[in-house]
This record gives sequence, C-alpha cells and structure tokens, in this order.
Amino acid sequence: MDSKIFLSEQDLPSAWYNVQADLPWDVPPPKDPATRQPLKPEQLYPIFPKSLVEQELSKKKWHEIPAELMDVYKLWRVTPLHRAYKLERFLKTPARIYYKNESVSPPGSHKPNTAVAQAYFNKKEGVERIATETGAGQWGSALSFACNIFGIKCVVYMVKISYQQKPYRRDLMHIWNAEVYPSPTDRTESGRSILKENPSSYGSLGIAISEAVEEAAKNDNTKYSLGSVLNHVLMHQTVVGLETQKQLKIAGESPDVLIGCVGGGSNFAGFCLPFVPDKLKGKKIRFIAVEPTATPSFTKGQYLYDYGDTVGLTPLLKMYTLGHKFVPAPIHAGGLRYHGNSPLLSLLVHHKVIDSAAYHQNPVFEAALTFARTEGIIPAPETAHAIKCAIDEAIRCRQENKEECIVFNFSGHGHFDLLSYDKYLSGTLEDYELSDQEIAKTLKGLAAD
Repeated sequence: MDSKIFLSEQDLPSAWYNVQADLPWDVPPPKDPATRQPLKPEQLYPIFPKSLVEQELSKKKWHEIPAELMDVYKLWRVTPLHRAYKLERFLKTPARIYYKNESVSPPGSHKPNTAVAQAYFNKKEGVERIATETGAGQWGSALSFACNIFGIKCVVYMVKISYQQKPYRRDLMHIWNAEVYPSPTDRTESGRSILKENPSSYGSLGIAISEAVEEAAKNDNTKYSLGSVLNHVLMHQTVVGLETQKQLKIAGESPDVLIGCVGGGSNFAGFCLPFVPDKLKGKKIRFIAVEPTATPSFTKGQYLYDYGDTVGLTPLLKMYTLGHKFVPAPIHAGGLRYHGNSPLLSLLVHHKVIDSAAYHQNPVFEAALTFARTEGIIPAPETAHAIKCAIDEAIRCRQENKEECIVFNFSGHGHFDLLSYDKYLSGTLEDYELSDQEIAKTLKGLAAD
C-alpha cells in the first residue's frame, strides 16, 4: 500500500456540500439581541456581502465553486491523504491510521479553503477592505494571502498573547500586505473598553471579533470575515472531507473513527460533515471533536444562545458556550481559545451525532513529539489535539485487538509554533483546567431560547 494517496486536479470537488439539506433537524436561527427574534438577512448586509449571507442561510445541498476560484484552489488542492505506517508501528496497534494533510497550503493550514472563497465573493461585490480576527495567526495569514490574490486590503486583529508568542505568523500577514494589530487595541471602542477594565489583558478570540466587527460596521468600504463557526465557512471547508471520501475509497477503506481539533469548528466540520449522512443512515462511525481542557465548550459548556464576541456586537447564536465574557488561559493552541462553537456542530453534538474530548497542553505536546519523531511533520498545537486523540484511539484498538480505520485531519503545521515546543521541551508549559464554578459564573444570564 502506498504511504500517500493523491488525486488529480480533475478530482477537485466542483461544489461545496451543505449538510443541512440532509439533517432531520434545523439549525436554530441567529437572533437579534434586541428583540430575540430570528435575524432577517438584510440585518447582516452591513458586515457581510449578500452572496455569503445567502450561503449562510441556504438549505441547498450543493453550491457550485466558481471557475475562477477553482483555479486558485489548484495552487494547493487536492491535498494528500497519508497512511501513518511509522506511527502505527511505534504504537504497536492493529489500527490503520490515516491523516489528511492540510498543511501543504501556502499559509500552512486548512484556513485558505474558506479565506479565498470569502475574498472572492467580497471582491465580486466591490468590497475594498476586509476586517477580521485571528487567534494563533493561521486564519489571519490565510485571509491575508487570499486578499492579496484578489487585491483587497486586509486588517487583522490578532489576539495579543498570540501576537507575542507567534511573531512569524504576524510576518506572514505583513508579507501578504495585511495590517496587523495586537488585540485588544485602542483603535476601537470595544478594545478601549476591555483595556479600561483590564489594562494587561492578553486578549481572546471573542475580544478580537468585537474589534473586527466594529471596524466593519463603522466603515462603508469594509466588510467582516470570520474564519470559523458560521455555516458558510464550514461549507467551504467540505472540500477536505469530499476529497477524503474519494481517497479512502481508493485505499479500500471505510472509516470507523474521524477526528479533528475544534475551536470554532471549521476544520473538523469540513473534514467530517460529508460523512454525517452515512451515520444518520445507521453506519457505525464515530466523530470526535477535540478541544483543550482550558476552553472546554463542548465537554463542559452549555447549549445556549450567546454572543459570538465578547462585547456583544454580534447576533445571538445557539451553541455550546462557556459564556461570551469568558477569557481563556494563554494556552499555545491559540486557534482553540474560543468561548463558543459552531451552531451547526453544536446541534450535532446536542443530538449525539458527534462526540467530544478534551486534553491538557502537556500530553498534547507529548503526542505532537511522538508524531513528529515518527511521521516527520511538526504539527501545530491545535492539530496536535487531534493527534493525541488518534493515538489514544489506536492504543484502545491495541488493547481491544481491533483493526479499526482511524482518520484525522492534519489541519496545519507547527513551523511557526516552535516557541511553544521550546516551552514544552524546557518543562515550563503549564496545564489549565476550568472549575465548574468558573464556568457557571461566565454562563450567568444566558438562555436556551
């Protein structure tokens, strides 16, 4: 068996898959905070282009990928599916382990799959400038890359602790002509209010979202772009899972376990959602969404309506959340430091279609080193959460003597995260875990409807 399974460019999916068409439940609609009534499409037009609002609210099963966008995708797609033979041998497991390698894109992660799509649709509607947030910098670098391709100005609010921890992600954004600011900043009312309350704030994705949304809302030539959470973002990412289906078929495999790390949910969703109809039809397949113990929205959060940002500028979304006022610990998996989760994935967790797991930083980095020393690629700290879970599942198979097929999404490389590895190797990496009392405090005042 080959160690890598490739497809030709002709096998690149020609349409994105919208799982909502195949679900027996509706995703609860976003609500207007003032009236608590379902949001009208026109209420989203000040911050999103109309085409993306239409995609966000669509129940249509397939959305054709424009030819101009297909040409951009071909810069890195189709991505390879690897068989992790060396990891299997190291673990002495009868399981067969595969990983979809999304680290081969120019910014080094899965994020450009939606970044180039969002930049394209903004450009088609005459948008001159896009504001966004980024945690670890993978989304910020991906949108900077995409905006550079389509000639749009890009403004990135980067979570301050990641801005300090990951200078080379910041450099990537500058190389692709983006403006980058450490959030919270004094550029926005949202940032100033956070700094007034806590001058030493190291930021969060929720705070950075508040700043970016405010920038878009106050400037007529600017729209907002989100790298995860929303339906259209998850739909753009389904190119990952659609390709994986074809590659597993070539390998003669039927997956037993599909795994991905989860912050807002985009890489996990894009990888797993094309397989969801199989499970709904009765196939025995497990989906495991993996998060840090420091931000355990699926494993310890509650399924409630909450703001997507810290200040309260976004619509209310029904999701598993720790509360929009929650500020996560400064863990090195910056892309997973988010208080909430995708409403679509939250619905599937609520109905037990998707399982979840949470890990501390140190065992996650231990798993990352195991992977790097066997398979050779250094994973991003976010991706290493999926690797930790895959290793645990492979060990379970060894203990139970089961020959299962385990597949995980390798969402990004860790070439710009070596400071994090340095802290792990020097023994100075801290683990964080939230108490139930802390979670209850940040959830206070939120409602299920």
